[in-house]
Amino acid sequence: MNYFCTFASQMTKYNTITLENGLRIIHLPSESQVVYCGIAVKAGTRHELPGEEGLAHFCEHLSFKGTEHRSAVQIINAIEGLGGELNAFTNKEDTVFYCAIQARHFKKAVNVLCDIVFHSTYPQNEVEKEREVVCDEIESYEDTPAELIFDEIENILFEGHPLGHNILGTSDQVRQYNSEDAQRFTSRYYRPDNCVFFASGNIDFKELTKWIKHHTDDVIEALDHKTTYSPPSQGGVGGGSAGGGSIIRHRGTHQAHVIIGSRAYAADDKRRWALYLLNNILGGPGLNSRLNLSLRERNGLVYSVESSMVCYGDTGCWCVYFGCDPHDVKRCCRLVRRELTKLIEHPLSPTQLRKAQQQLQGQLAIASDSREQFALDFAKNYLHSGKERDLSDIMRHIDCLTPEDLQQVARDIFAEDHLTTLIYE
Repeated sequence: MNYFCTFASQMTKYNTITLENGLRIIHLPSESQVVYCGIAVKAGTRHELPGEEGLAHFCEHLSFKGTEHRSAVQIINAIEGLGGELNAFTNKEDTVFYCAIQARHFKKAVNVLCDIVFHSTYPQNEVEKEREVVCDEIESYEDTPAELIFDEIENILFEGHPLGHNILGTSDQVRQYNSEDAQRFTSRYYRPDNCVFFASGNIDFKELTKWIKHHTDDVIEALDHKTTYSPPSQGGVGGGSAGGGSIIRHRGTHQAHVIIGSRAYAADDKRRWALYLLNNILGGPGLNSRLNLSLRERNGLVYSVESSMVCYGDTGCWCVYFGCDPHDVKRCCRLVRRELTKLIEHPLSPTQLRKAQQQLQGQLAIASDSREQFALDFAKNYLHSGKERDLSDIMRHIDCLTPEDLQQVARDIFAEDHLTTLIYE
């Protein structure tokens, strides 16, 4: 029996509906008395116009600073006062507001989430205070080269496109934003027809739908009084590989930070499954990843080494990151190159492939036990693709991979002239 089959009977069917105002709702029933719910908005870095860099993230912050019905303190107390948690994050393609709360309080969660997303007022006095909070976040981030280097490699690979921009923006730019900027941006994108409301927990779907409808029925009409709706910019960049060569930044760091990356595959590209498995083989979380065994266990050159991939709507990015002594950079790069070359030149044996498949599938099964993260995953998947996230389907895609599939993708992504190396020293 294929591994994925063991999950088929365990998958609970989602409840979904689209309201008249365009808001999509997706609910995953469970027996848990803790509800994870939120609103995912298709508004991220790639949707910012020239001169708006960092505005998507700034608006995320400002959404907690006052609405038509609540002050900033009232927003905090509405969920936290019930023992719940309220949070948000922004990335390249979306902004997500979410909370965890007892099931018996889910109506309060719906009320607060709809309020901060669709009724925030972005008061100027709060804008002025929050600017400095975000600027402190930016400065802290710039002092963390292990994080900064990931953004810079994407800026290199997607040069000239919003996908390459830093999510936080710059301090100088953030200090220029005002209430009108926030209202302009959110009027374009914080609309029911550009959002998904998601929930996971032991709540009645009809009651959930009724309550969400009650809090969003008037939103489109109110927004249309403020602005003419423009569909979210897709800003296509296409697929393929970009770059090649090495770039050195002299940042005076004690440790050298190195990232090797390439453009990769879009979220709907079937080849992404082979890269997903290759990425796990090379530098996934397992201590038996090839790069960890080579750079750390056998040679003691790094504390940690990892590879990662991200798929966007029309392209993607794959990279390897490690930190090491500056004198060991060349040696580490050679060892990484050696492991990539092995995958290019030698297909996995059937036994190697099966072990790699089982390891990744086991990791996915364990990760899916984190209900909050799983809720965030299925929300974003539904927001961008309109499809329900099916763990058994993911397992099936992994099971169907062949050694030839992996070797072809290795040749495509890991070819030396496709890779760009960025070094901080």
